[in-house]
Amino acid sequence: MRGYTSDKDGYLTRLRRIEGQIRGLQRMVENDEYCIDVLAQIAAATKALQSVSLGLMDEHLKHCVAEAIAVGGDTADAKVREASEAIARLVRS
Repeated sequence: MRGYTSDKDGYLTRLRRIEGQIRGLQRMVENDEYCIDVLAQIAAATKALQSVSLGLMDEHLKHCVAEAIAVGGDTADAKVREASEAIARLVRS
């Protein structure tokens, strides 16, 4: 079971909403909308994706990493390293 499984429907709802935002962005570009308006919508979609990613990271830390730490050893080290690398990717993006 994945850490986000208990809130899977919520994540799917949020991702579908973001998908709609992206389709809206496509329409804005097709309709030659004002650049600043398009950029504002891109910022909103980016913020929404960041929010989803932070929620997933929180679930991963609470479930997968905590479980691995309870087991200990190489498994724990690998999960902590994996989480650190994922956080680094999120910060760089």
